Amino acid sequence: MKLREPRQTGVRRPTDNDEVYYGPVTLKPTVAIRRDPLDELVVPDGTEAKEVALETDGDVLVGARSTVEFGVRGRNVLAGENVEFGGDIEADGDCRLDMWCDVADNVLVGQDAYIGERVHIGGKLKVAGDLDIGDDVDIEEGFEANGWIVIRNPMPTIVLLFVYLKHLLVIGEEDTAQRLISQLVDEDDDEQPSTEPLVIPRNASVGDEAWRVSTPATIGDDCRLHGNVRAETIDVGADCNVFGSLRARGDVTVGPRTRIHGDLTTRNGDVVVAEDARILGDVSSVDLELGPEAEVDGTIRADGEISMGTTERDPE
Repeated sequence: MKLREPRQTGVRRPTDNDEVYYGPVTLKPTVAIRRDPLDELVVPDGTEAKEVALETDGDVLVGARSTVEFGVRGRNVLAGENVEFGGDIEADGDCRLDMWCDVADNVLVGQDAYIGERVHIGGKLKVAGDLDIGDDVDIEEGFEANGWIVIRNPMPTIVLLFVYLKHLLVIGEEDTAQRLISQLVDEDDDEQPSTEPLVIPRNASVGDEAWRVSTPATIGDDCRLHGNVRAETIDVGADCNVFGSLRARGDVTVGPRTRIHGDLTTRNGDVVVAEDARILGDVSSVDLELGPEAEVDGTIRADGEISMGTTERDPE
């Protein structure tokens, strides 16, 4: 491994007495999973895409073979195989990077880090807790870990555990989810917010110019994003600012008081623009529904029906 001399309390290889096993994980859910939860772009409430980083209060899950041109900042950051990050990774909790990931700058971890084999980090790796690391890891500016350093080959990611947890909550299996939570986070950590994770699906490309996915995209409330959004369907929440256009094959929904600084286009779907929302560009759709006080600054092209809501007046 291309590693400089670390600062740590101990370095060891795993023994037969280790209680934690990072071998292949087999999940046997008690219910049928109809859809892979990673097959959707999910941007939780309050997410902000700044010039150098994508920031969220919750976890960040990135599917395999995706490119994130930003750095990322979140609670726990987990990435599948062969994911590229264009900036720093800052995780308040754990950071887990699967094999062949590439990080352009530093990786700063508030708790434990799990780094798979052949990962490349262009800056420093700083870990406040323990470090699990695979072979052939390249850290250009060295690393520091305050806890144990354990060398394993290979170290598979546990992203699937987080994805499975999210699915259990969606389908109402709260008891099963709670048992998983006790293994993944500290149960007495009451100060951490209950926030939906930021999910970037497999083979996605996310950057300042465009967010390209071949899956549905859901953007929460109070988000501020830069870049054109390209997805199968798009659902944007309330009070958002998207500095780019929206383009989808299917339906597009824009929430109340949201501003889209670009065109809104769908190939075969309908468009709903909620009350007091504004599209600062053209709109092209099959059917178009405009809520009360909704505005479209550009040209409207609708092959089907156009309906406009009206504001209810108070009785005199």
